[in-house]
Amino acid sequence: PAMTRLHTAIKARLDKAIREYHMLAEEDAVLVAVSGGADSMALLDLLSLHIWTFVKCVSLYAVYIDLGFGGRSDERCQKMEAYFRQLRVQYKIVRTDIGPYAHSDANRERPCFLCSRLKRKKIFETAEELGCNKIAFGHHKDDIIETLLMNMIWNREISTMAPNLAVFQGKYHVLRPLAYVDEEMLKRFCCERLTPTIEQECPT
Repeated sequence: PAMTRLHTAIKARLDKAIREYHMLAEEDAVLVAVSGGADSMALLDLLSLHIWTFVKCVSLYAVYIDLGFGGRSDERCQKMEAYFRQLRVQYKIVRTDIGPYAHSDANRERPCFLCSRLKRKKIFETAEELGCNKIAFGHHKDDIIETLLMNMIWNREISTMAPNLAVFQGKYHVLRPLAYVDEEMLKRFCCERLTPTIEQECPT
């Protein structure tokens, strides 16, 4: 089916970010970190449709890390698996107890800080397992601006999330293909595409 005006507008911004920041190359293996929220679900949808317009030889993997909150872990994982199958992408679902551990008495740090750090660690471990050299996150333009303002106010520095960041001596590149896309556009895109979203049951 023909793309809608919204889809076309988002794809143009996706194209600009990917080409301007040289995000993709032939033979790449790209892990898309999917949380179940609208942003990462939309990113996976877009890349599953369009990644081959940038490079012909590329592998795409969807990875969902379940944080283990509440009693609906099975339901969340089943929903994610159904969505990955619908998009016909390779995928891996990883079950963890990161959420409950970060909120337990054993943790002396802020729960959100530890939860985020452990989740990121698990994503890199999964990238290693799958042989991925690129890791794509669903951070959008609003996230990048908010991070800039937070760093200016709290850390007294002018910095934000990079659209294409080499880490671990260049072994991996962290990508943010939605760097030019507004959050509001992504929410409308998900409504338009009837994209399912899931909640993590996080108490924080």
